[in-house]
Amino acid sequence: MSGLLWTIIVILVVIWLIGFLMVHIASPLIHIIIVIAVILLIINLLSGRGARV
Repeated sequence: MSGLLWTIIVILVVIWLIGFLMVHIASPLIHIIIVIAVILLIINLLSGRGARV
């Protein structure tokens, strides 16, 4: 599950960067995307388990 969260976080951040660097037409949507990515990152860090070998 942790790998899936990191994948989602990376995808959302990349989408945010693309939207941020392009045109600011959907400005509220772009900021909602980065907020979701940050929330997922925090959830992942708080519920993180030890490294699996």
